[in-house]
Amino acid sequence: MHINLISDTITQPSQGMRQAMAAAEVGDDVFGLDPTVNKLQERVATMFGMEAAIFCPSGTMTNQLALKVHTRPLDEVICDETSHIYQYETAGYAYNSGIGVNLIKGNYGKITPDQIKAAVKPRYDWLPISRLVVLENSTNKGGGNYYTTSEIQAIKETCDSLNLRLHLDGARLFNVLAETNESTEEVGALFDSISICISKGLGAPVGSLLIGTAELVTEARRFRKVMGGGMRQAGILAAACLYALDNNVDRLRDDNQRARELGEFLESLPYVEGISPVKTNILIFTLKSGTADDFVKTMSAKKVTCAAFGPKHVRFVTHMDFTSEMLEELKTILANYKG
Repeated sequence: MHINLISDTITQPSQGMRQAMAAAEVGDDVFGLDPTVNKLQERVATMFGMEAAIFCPSGTMTNQLALKVHTRPLDEVICDETSHIYQYETAGYAYNSGIGVNLIKGNYGKITPDQIKAAVKPRYDWLPISRLVVLENSTNKGGGNYYTTSEIQAIKETCDSLNLRLHLDGARLFNVLAETNESTEEVGALFDSISICISKGLGAPVGSLLIGTAELVTEARRFRKVMGGGMRQAGILAAACLYALDNNVDRLRDDNQRARELGEFLESLPYVEGISPVKTNILIFTLKSGTADDFVKTMSAKKVTCAAFGPKHVRFVTHMDFTSEMLEELKTILANYKG
């Protein structure tokens, strides 16, 4: 049995999803003529109560498009220091948009209205213009921590008062909503743009969407083309995303619950120093001794795949292909590890 917890991006399309992909009606999406892509875009925009959406190959692209359309060169984006747009998108904010980042030290990836107020720069010739705030929900390096809509509402009011735009990196947003029971419409009302990913816990092989006003999405389509993201018969991929939205949203609670159960077990192990609060499907823990790299190598030899997240930090991510049987097997392996 191979247990792969390196990410929730490693999920395999189910047989039903493959059948939906094979049966998809397709056209040329660069010309806006793929009916399945159009259906997906319209559905997601409606879900969030927004005007339009654009289908892209990855969440990195949807985030980068948002940065591009919300800013101009010499602006800056305000975000937590662990944000995906800063840590894992190859400094695309500088390369694609010519902007800087203003980093905030948040709490497990979450920032506050007061921190945003303090971060905004005065208008001097020698300073960048604070233009955009980006929140990540759930937080990757924050161990799956999340904002509630009431917390975001306070941030939105601050952004409005300071003439700042607000973007959501919602790569794992549906894992959050599985816990809060808040609606997509509530979330949509709080942001100028939202990026969601269907190829993580929802199980599609490819696909993210950027959601916003019709004007924003029209501009994003131009930059998607510049970035090489225009796709042709992409309905095959969009069909997988539609299938995921129909079949895989409610079951995200299972992934979150297995992560919590795994976290509770890890707390009992003598070689674990501590665990970030387990809120959704990401679990980050700290080793008392040894290195994360050594732990990962030992686990790999036992057919368990995970990721080092620092010198002594390890990350597990639960997903739809991680079963209850695998959880019990993993507990046995972890109990026998000599840290």
